[in-house]
Amino acid sequence: HGEVILAPGARVAALPQDVPRDLTGAVADVVAKGIADLSADDAEWKGPDRVAKILSRMQLAADAEFAQLSSGMKRRVLLARALVAEPDVLLLDEPTNHLDLEAILWLEEFLPRISATLLFVTHDRGFLRNLATRILEIDRGQLFDWTCDYDTFLKRKEAALAAEEKQNALFDKKLAEEEAWIRQGIKARRTRNEGRVRALQEMRRVRTARREQTGQVKLQVQDAGRSGQLVAEVDEVSFAYGEQTIVEGFSTSIMRGDKIGVIGRNGAGKTTLLKILLGQLTPQAGRVRTGTNLHIAYFDQLREQLDNEKSVADNVAEGRSSVMIHGQPRHVLGYLQDFLFTPDRARTPLKFLSGGERNRVLLARLFAQPANVIVLDEPTNDLDTETLELLESVLVEFDGAVLLVSHDREFLNNVATSTIVFEREGVREYVGGYDDWARQRAAKESADDNREAKRDSAPKVVKKPRDEANSPAGRPRKLSYNEQRELEALPAKIEELESKITALHESMAAPEFYQQTGEKISAATSSLEATQAELDAAYRRWETLEG
Repeated sequence: HGEVILAPGARVAALPQDVPRDLTGAVADVVAKGIADLSADDAEWKGPDRVAKILSRMQLAADAEFAQLSSGMKRRVLLARALVAEPDVLLLDEPTNHLDLEAILWLEEFLPRISATLLFVTHDRGFLRNLATRILEIDRGQLFDWTCDYDTFLKRKEAALAAEEKQNALFDKKLAEEEAWIRQGIKARRTRNEGRVRALQEMRRVRTARREQTGQVKLQVQDAGRSGQLVAEVDEVSFAYGEQTIVEGFSTSIMRGDKIGVIGRNGAGKTTLLKILLGQLTPQAGRVRTGTNLHIAYFDQLREQLDNEKSVADNVAEGRSSVMIHGQPRHVLGYLQDFLFTPDRARTPLKFLSGGERNRVLLARLFAQPANVIVLDEPTNDLDTETLELLESVLVEFDGAVLLVSHDREFLNNVATSTIVFEREGVREYVGGYDDWARQRAAKESADDNREAKRDSAPKVVKKPRDEANSPAGRPRKLSYNEQRELEALPAKIEELESKITALHESMAAPEFYQQTGEKISAATSSLEATQAELDAAYRRWETLEG
């Protein structure tokens, strides 16, 4: 019902969620297909110039073969194809799906510079926070229009839900009073009370409809018994495929309770690293020692085991009528209701499911397995925000180890206690989630830039006669006794400050941290900021004294 009205001459372009499999040819040819809606004259005269401009603006090589590009670059080419016709409205369907962080950051920087109105569907809360100025929300079959940014939306939504809960409580109280009245018998059915009876029937219908609308995924990890304290000890491991080095000289320790995020561009080798960490792939150098009593559940491997022709229930229960949950049989249709599948939907073949529903099937299979180590490779694609937040809370409270590959910055911030990152210099580990890594990385790059600037601005060493070179002005300034003592003490001080920062990050990542009083949380945050500032000052002083 209804209609969509566009202004005369308005152009609409769309970026699809999935890359078409049959799309081939040079990048310039793929982009040029976006001008098909122009008139023949415009396409002939303006087309080549527009294609050249958009390729330059989006840093795309015209002659590159589309089929050989990474998934992130393919999405960039498709975006260029959508933009080459200079649309008035650009529709984006889950634009960050299957993109690595580098591609997502580029997209966030690029999109605000175009003139088109953006209308996008996304589960990526970071992307939503950085771009949205208005939010359309579909909640329980109704559409709500919030003219605000994402953070303001969260506050207003929380207030609206609180008001709705209060209204529902009043409604339920009134319904209980009417139910008590109707049980009085014959008096309630007198002619003059028929209106009141009809009103009660309507209240019953409203309450039933409300209960049917409200649905939230229920997630609970099955206990497989505690693993040993050590999950994996990784010592100077290296691995390469031909000339492509995946990891070189990397060491880490994974303990029970660790929540480790893995960040890297597509094709960097994140999945390969996971296999090495868990002892499933032997490194070409170095050593991996895995712990005892490990029961590992893999989210990503389950994708390969799904059968599109079988029903949801058969995929989860493998043809049986029940699944074992906490050692007790449970009917698969009842279990799947925890994941918002009605009995009819649970009998539906997988090939008819949406991307979000397929991921809920994966979660149903994952949490049907007893585990004390959970491995998730891009679990957030297509999941709605409520399910994402619930998955976050389950993983944070899980007392086993979690290894998590994700491009979802908010998810990493909320779950990860440390982050392994594929950087240009190699694989490095940082304390905390995405924002913690970005902050530490920025501080390191700033320090490197400062050192480079000092080297560039340093006076050139000119060979002088012996008597000149031996003069006091030709020699480096000699440190005083106190300065020399200070320089010798600085490495230990820096190490102490870094250990303190690590301890603070770990305590702030603990689930119970935010259950403290506001004063204690504020004190811990202030302590972290002060220690970080002290560390930065110590590094600057070290550089000064070393000359």
